[in-house]
Amino acid sequence: MKGRVLIAGFATRVDALVVASGAETIGTTIPLCGTPPHRVERFLDKLEIQRFFEGLEVPVPPLAGSEDFPVMVKPRRGAGGWRNAVVKTGEELRRWEETWPDVPYVAQALVDGIPSSVSCVADGRRARAVAVNRQILRGEGESAHGFAGSVTPFSHPLAAEMIAAAERIAAASGCVGSVGIDFMAGEKPWAIEINPRFQATVDTVEMATQKSVFAMHMDACRGVIPAAMPAARQVAVRRILFAERDMRLDVDLAALAPRIADIPWPGTEFEEGHAIVSVFGCGETEAAASMDLERNTAAVRKLIGE
Repeated sequence: MKGRVLIAGFATRVDALVVASGAETIGTTIPLCGTPPHRVERFLDKLEIQRFFEGLEVPVPPLAGSEDFPVMVKPRRGAGGWRNAVVKTGEELRRWEETWPDVPYVAQALVDGIPSSVSCVADGRRARAVAVNRQILRGEGESAHGFAGSVTPFSHPLAAEMIAAAERIAAASGCVGSVGIDFMAGEKPWAIEINPRFQATVDTVEMATQKSVFAMHMDACRGVIPAAMPAARQVAVRRILFAERDMRLDVDLAALAPRIADIPWPGTEFEEGHAIVSVFGCGETEAAASMDLERNTAAVRKLIGE
């Protein structure tokens, strides 16, 4: 696979293009390693995802009627969950619509459970689960359902069912490369979303399994998927730190790597609620990983003066 692009006045050979969130449908003459745009388009629309799950007869929260409350409201397009909201009354729904005018959305029946996901790789016909993750949500404010971190692996009585469902969903989707399936682990594994791209859990998956998700993605694009799900070698936790106020970060956090990632440049300004940096913790157990996370978080807060 070869192509040439012009970067800063120099012709550079590019072997393959791998896209991330927001660029899934980009047109390119460079060979694409991932799901083709014509196939990925369906899975960028949450209403189409709903219909896809229903067609597979996997458990999915049903679409709510106009008088059904409470419901989970979420934009038909977009990632990260930061505009998702639990709406309890018609008045609350009208306020959401006023906040996000002209944004098409879906409203699903509210189901209880633990936000989770299964990371897979697929070759367009077959799929293999790579890890089961617990998702950490922000939990408060307007972005209460926004992604704020992950724990890998997620040990849960429904883990085996989620793995089986995720592999079936990913294989049926026709997607290629890294694919994530979101679930709510409740009375049953409710399928929530399919993500035809690298997911935000990639860091904890790699730390826990000590395997390269990118390498598995590239292998899957060549038609090679793991024979079995990789075993977790440790527990890994990621938490995103958000600005508690409008602030300017004047210190360099780079010395704390690899305990942190997504490191901002010194002098970067943040509005209240915006993501500053990702912090990690690892250990033999989730408790040990959480303790490591707290130590690393304390080191970050000390540097930034919080």
